Amino acid sequence: MRLGVYQCDAAGRTPEARLTVLDRLLTGRSLDLLVCPELFLSGYDAGEAHERLAEEPETGPFASGIKALAKRHSTAIAYGYPERGDGVLFNAAALVDARGALLANHRKRLPSPGSFEESAFANGEAVTFADLGGWRLAMLICYEVEFPESLRQAALGGADLVIVPTALGADWGVVAEQVVPTRAFENGLWLAYAGHAGEENGARYYGGSRIADPLGHVLADAGQAETVIEAELSRDAATAARARLPYLRDCARL
Repeated sequence: MRLGVYQCDAAGRTPEARLTVLDRLLTGRSLDLLVCPELFLSGYDAGEAHERLAEEPETGPFASGIKALAKRHSTAIAYGYPERGDGVLFNAAALVDARGALLANHRKRLPSPGSFEESAFANGEAVTFADLGGWRLAMLICYEVEFPESLRQAALGGADLVIVPTALGADWGVVAEQVVPTRAFENGLWLAYAGHAGEENGARYYGGSRIADPLGHVLADAGQAETVIEAELSRDAATAARARLPYLRDCARL
C-alpha cells in the first residue's frame, strides 16, 4: 500500500478551498490511501462552523466532493468532519474508497479533556474497522490514540493499519514524538497520524504528523508545515513484527 498523510494549514480556508487544495495535492501522486486531519471539513477550533457545516457522511456536499476526488485520483481518502446524525453532532471521520464509496464512519468516543468538544459533540461507541485492498484498517481520532486500550482493541480486531486524524496542540509534541511510535510498536501494526499545522483562531498546532511502522520506527515525519508525507506499507512487516514480539498472544495471560 502506498500511504499518504496530509498535514494541512489549519486556518483560513472554506470547505470548497480545502477540496481545491486536496485536488491539487493528489494530482500526479499515486497513492492508495490519503489520510487528512481531524475536523478537516470545518477546521478544528472553528466555533459555530461545526454546527453550520455539519453534514451526513453519505449525502453531505463536502462528502460528495471527497467522493468525486477519490474517483478522479483513484485514491481512497479518510478525513475528519462534524457529523450531524441521530439529532446531535459528532466529531467524526469518514473513509471513502477509490471508487467513491463510503467504507466506514468513526465517531470519536473520547473528547479531548478540557476542550470545547466536551459540550459540542456527542460520544461514539467503538473502534471502527474497514477493509481496503486486502488490508484491515481501524479508525481512531486524536485523543483516542493516547490510550493503550484503543490500539489493543484495534489490534485484537485484526487491524494491520490504524489511521488517526488529529488536531495536536502545540504543547503536546510528546504524543506525536513518543506515544504514536510506541502504540505502533506494542501492537505490531502500522499507524498513520494526520494533524494540522500553524495557527487557527488563537490555537497553535504542533504538526508532527507521521507514519510509524510495526517496529515503532517513524518512516515519515511532516515537521511543522503544511505538506504531504508518503510511505510504502507492507502487511508482511506487521506479521513479522507480531511474530518477533508476540504481545497480542501473551497479553491474554496477564
